[in-house]
Amino acid sequence: MRAEEILGQFDAAAGAFVFPDLGHVYNYAVDARLHGYRDAERWALVVEVVGYSPRAGNVVDVLHVFGNCLTQGEPGFEDGDFLERVENWAEVENNDEPEVYSGGPVVVRGQAIAVDAEPGDELVDVLRQLTPEHRELLLADEGELRRRIPADLPEVLRLDEWHQPDVVETQPSESEVYRQIAELLATGDLSRYEPTEVPNTHWSHWPDSGSL
Repeated sequence: MRAEEILGQFDAAAGAFVFPDLGHVYNYAVDARLHGYRDAERWALVVEVVGYSPRAGNVVDVLHVFGNCLTQGEPGFEDGDFLERVENWAEVENNDEPEVYSGGPVVVRGQAIAVDAEPGDELVDVLRQLTPEHRELLLADEGELRRRIPADLPEVLRLDEWHQPDVVETQPSESEVYRQIAELLATGDLSRYEPTEVPNTHWSHWPDSGSL
């Protein structure tokens, strides 16, 4: 395995608009997590981008899956990688005013979560309250993470914050974080990941997300 080949897959995904984009104008950024996997011959990367999608009418965890050992599908995402989380959406969103909170708890994975909000509040502000206390309910479980990668592939890296490049302006291969991640996945040397850039994966760093 070579870091250049890994970065090449990342760049190809960015060119095909299937690389993680926290500033996507159709989705309000909510949360993110990154998982790296490898052994002597195989590598995989899964990047979760949780966002509120008014078009989908839900909070969706989109799994961006890469690797040289995918068990199905192509690098990037496919239909099964879009995981809707809110189970009572019809009760949460105001029927007469889209993107407005109607009141009551938000049900995620069968758990009713009370939020500090009033009917009429902006729905995106309400949904962002689900993090950080309930973020594990929004993010993928082990079965979801490994739907397209081998079950026996060891996880060697998990990041809850990092410096995500703006893919409109920066190719993954030009990003310090993804260059270092590629080196780590290629070599197995965990010391290759020593970022100097300030993490920016919190939703507050992506004010233009969901702007269309």
